[in-house]
Amino acid sequence: MEKMYRLEICANSVASALAAQEGGADRVEFCQNLEAGGTTPSPGQIRLARTLLDIGMHVLIRPRAGDFLYSDLEFREMKDDILFCKEMDCDGVVVGLLQPDGSVDQERTSELVDLAWPMHVTFHRAFDVCRDPFEALEAITASGCRRLLTSGMKNTALDGAPLISKLREQVGEKIEIMPGAGINETNITQIALMTGAKSFHASAKVPLASAMVYANAHVSGMGGEGWVSSKEKIRRLADILTNM
Repeated sequence: MEKMYRLEICANSVASALAAQEGGADRVEFCQNLEAGGTTPSPGQIRLARTLLDIGMHVLIRPRAGDFLYSDLEFREMKDDILFCKEMDCDGVVVGLLQPDGSVDQERTSELVDLAWPMHVTFHRAFDVCRDPFEALEAITASGCRRLLTSGMKNTALDGAPLISKLREQVGEKIEIMPGAGINETNITQIALMTGAKSFHASAKVPLASAMVYANAHVSGMGGEGWVSSKEKIRRLADILTNM
């Protein structure tokens, strides 16, 4: 029987991707540098993750941190990364491009969707900083993207749930609307009820303490604490969705 709800984990490393798989997630959005909003993982990370994962693997295509207005050179880099993901048999890619006026760059997005085929293409939270959500959603749908990841133009999906619900009403079944940002085991049920969404995006992260014994007290900001997705947190989220 097909599952009613699906869980996507934002995995910042191969270890996080494996935790997602072991915890019962349906797929990962594979990326790195989430402290800066996420960038494309290295070819080595993509290759290793694809080898080890049986669940869906969708790779973030973002050449740098910062805004979502890309130069011609950066756009070429995005296309090369998509071709590599296709070569590695990834299930999908995740993109987001805007124009200087805050509208969606529909022409370039369509070009990436065509290049990525037959991979699935998701438009990411660049949507949440666009000028008009309803206009942007129409452009994203027309470009051929099959899913939109959004917090409803708020810092968390819970705060943005009313807009997410309206977005779902606008497009019906033409494109999937997936809430993401701040989703955890305490609010996922509420977000599902408020939005009617069937897929949810979470990081389920915990601190990853360093095992280093030595530290140079004269140098700061290097080798600090990182994070990793928690198999236990993911399992709790997956269990909630299964029992809803």
